[in-house]
Amino acid sequence: MKQFMDKDFLLGNETARRLFHEAAAAEAIFDYHCHLPPQEIAENRRFANLAQVWLGEGNFGDHYKWRALRANGVDEKLITGKDADPYDRFLAWAETMPRLLGNPLYHWTHLELQRYFDIHDPLDKGSAPAIWKAANEKLQNDPDFSVYGIFRKFKVYAVGTTDDPADSLEYHQKIKASGEIATKVLPSFRPDKALNIEKEGFAAYIARLGRVAGKSINSLPDLLQVLKERVAFFDKLGCRASDHGLEYVPFEAARDGTTGILWEKEAAETFAKAMAGGKVDAGAAESYKTFVLSFLAGEYAEKGWAMQLHAAALRNNNTRAFKAIGPDTGYDAVHDLPMAAKLSRFLDNLEVQGKLPRTILYSLNFADFYPMATIMGCFQGGIPGKMQLGSSWWFLDHKDGMEDQMKLLGNVGLLSHFVGMLTDSRSFLSYPRHEYFRRILCNLLGTWAEDGEIPNDFNLLSGMAKDISFGNAFKYFNS
Repeated sequence: MKQFMDKDFLLGNETARRLFHEAAAAEAIFDYHCHLPPQEIAENRRFANLAQVWLGEGNFGDHYKWRALRANGVDEKLITGKDADPYDRFLAWAETMPRLLGNPLYHWTHLELQRYFDIHDPLDKGSAPAIWKAANEKLQNDPDFSVYGIFRKFKVYAVGTTDDPADSLEYHQKIKASGEIATKVLPSFRPDKALNIEKEGFAAYIARLGRVAGKSINSLPDLLQVLKERVAFFDKLGCRASDHGLEYVPFEAARDGTTGILWEKEAAETFAKAMAGGKVDAGAAESYKTFVLSFLAGEYAEKGWAMQLHAAALRNNNTRAFKAIGPDTGYDAVHDLPMAAKLSRFLDNLEVQGKLPRTILYSLNFADFYPMATIMGCFQGGIPGKMQLGSSWWFLDHKDGMEDQMKLLGNVGLLSHFVGMLTDSRSFLSYPRHEYFRRILCNLLGTWAEDGEIPNDFNLLSGMAKDISFGNAFKYFNS
């Protein structure tokens, strides 16, 4: 019988164990998409206790854990309550842990205890007091537990934060100017609010964007010029990727049936209507989004950025909770809208214009993976792995989801060019998720090798494991 989460955790055969321990484990981390706060990085924050760093504060924190706590019947004041006692919050998580068998949170939590704190006991109500004391001692006194110390400990080569075009990027500038950190902290361009023309607050956001840019935005050409300038500003601070949170990839022809640049007239009319306080219907909104997203994609291609399209999130399902504590607090779910036809037309329109950037496609709905993987294969060329099927994301970043995504990519594309894992996390304790991914990757390759499906050639397989762990992302985002 194997020990619980020992050094060979998830590694089911000798080839897998050798691939992980001798190849993948030592690779640096390129966490190219996360939600870490740049201010906390710039200030080299230290956390006072395990509840603060694990569960977050107020309505900013790890909504994976928050959903599990709610499912276990924990009172909301211990989840997002601002005045709750930290130890009580931690104890609620400890008491939830034995109920999480089968959930990746059980593995992630114990990997974090092991890798950060050298604690190998399972977390539960009985072990909670001793774990609380030992972990907090390190958090408060060990130099490895500042943000910079964590980055050094886990060999974090780079992180890609998530930043709005209206952000000043002042903390990115401070990080860059300080020279105190070896890890690259790269902004990522997230212009969702400039595209979501049908949503409340659009006009106020455009006004804010104009103030940050030092320009009045009174028309669609004004907006496009400001977005172009913000792309250039982000690029100077090292941005290598955009990010878009979409229900689905938009593609709506203008009302006269035209495509390409001829969308602009209708998009301009829709923009003017929205800025005047008018209601924008769904078709006009999608035509506007198609035009503006296509414009931005051309800017990304010119800069050599990757365009990340995250699709199929059904957001803010619980109206009562949304009104009480806001978005991104654990009340989102998997969407099931049709994906393939519009994605194909959107990418093809960019390809025809010569404006298709490096693109990473993600979906919360695994049913979208086969269409995405086969469609992206129609637009490869020029750059190895230019079109990527992104790592299993959010509700799919568990053992089964990761294995299934890599098997699918191997079946219909080139797994060897995969850019690998990202945390998509708000927590500085999430870096063992890269180890989790690498163990799953090495076990998959090792199993294929030992079953005679691929050559058991250590040089070949270790090179592939290293590339997927770090090397491919390094080349993809730095070239």
